[in-house]
Amino acid sequence: MKADRPPLAGLRVIESSLLGPAAITTSFADLGADVIKVESPAGDYIREMTWPIVEGVSLMHYHLNRGKKSITLDLKSAEGKQVYLDLVKDADVVIEAMRPGALARLGLGFDDLRKINPKIVFCTVSGYGATGPYKDMPSHGIAYDTWSGAVTPAYDDEGYCYIPEHVSVGINATPFVGGMAVLASVIRARETGQGSAMELGQSDAAAFFDWYRIESHIAYSRPEDVVTGNKSDDYRRRPVATAGMKEGVRYQMYESADGHVLFMASEQAFWKNFCDALDRMELFERWPGSKYADHASGNRELQAELREIFKTRTSREWLKFSAEVNTPIAPVNTPKNIVEDPQFKDRFKVLPHEEHGSDMLAFPVNFAGEELPTPAKAPTAGQHSEEVLRDVLGYGDDRIEALRKSGALGEPA
Repeated sequence: MKADRPPLAGLRVIESSLLGPAAITTSFADLGADVIKVESPAGDYIREMTWPIVEGVSLMHYHLNRGKKSITLDLKSAEGKQVYLDLVKDADVVIEAMRPGALARLGLGFDDLRKINPKIVFCTVSGYGATGPYKDMPSHGIAYDTWSGAVTPAYDDEGYCYIPEHVSVGINATPFVGGMAVLASVIRARETGQGSAMELGQSDAAAFFDWYRIESHIAYSRPEDVVTGNKSDDYRRRPVATAGMKEGVRYQMYESADGHVLFMASEQAFWKNFCDALDRMELFERWPGSKYADHASGNRELQAELREIFKTRTSREWLKFSAEVNTPIAPVNTPKNIVEDPQFKDRFKVLPHEEHGSDMLAFPVNFAGEELPTPAKAPTAGQHSEEVLRDVLGYGDDRIEALRKSGALGEPA
């Protein structure tokens, strides 16, 4: 059933953003918050950035700004600033998703806003954060992934260096880290009456999400008798973190008859189940391994056997085998074909392009017994200016017309 009251109903967010950092409030809107995106009269040029461009508008805009309302304001004008202050007066959160201090330079920083709303939660999201030697450097989303070490250089056949295909970590990690901090601060503000200010760099979030590799390198800098490998590896140090997976044999990707699968029998019980079900117990008897965390690292003879075994069945057949005999085997999908995976089809709701401009993945958390409201299509610049002024702020026709004539609203792009 549809939720009568979505989880974040009653939360009002005023967002001043450009480009990717707008992602911090996408899930807020998905969960029912009232997110009002305040744009300059020219609008956020995210609508023209990156590819694909769907009917003249970028997929990035359709995805990141769905469910939000857009109002255009000239914040350099006294009238525009007053409208902004009126919006903040009864809001819970202000998001400054651009270079730190942009709102403060307009007289709309945290110290200014908390005078009219002591409970306001103010969050600045930027590239490298508000401090440090990189704080004033211009940047885009991939910079935070290269800075954090999540993406490393690749070379083509002619020896030219290029950015390899990758998951964008910083731009996607920031909403989860920042969003959690914002909501925690809102809870505290509602209990204590005291707001707060915070700032977060997308680079920070990228590094935080890659904690396992970073912390493993730090750990390996300590003496080898203090920081070792697993018991199953006779405590030998394997290459750092996930780099050590290259040596794996019982935990490895294998080619199937029609694609690839991931084999994960690092527990001895799973390995025994695999061998027994295939009537290949000689493999288990020869290489029983340790009880836990045994990848049969570097065992090329066993790897050659498994390579031939996995080629005998299709990926789908191996997944059925996995469930029947209780040994972990997973699909190896691509961003292109995952939409055809039956698990994806069962779990994901896809917002259709007919209603949302482009086909997009809906918020992935399932609430028992209720269905989240479907977010509205991402707005055009200033699409909701009059609606916000009238319904949110209670302005009358005369005041709205005066604002329009003064140029405080600008012209929708």
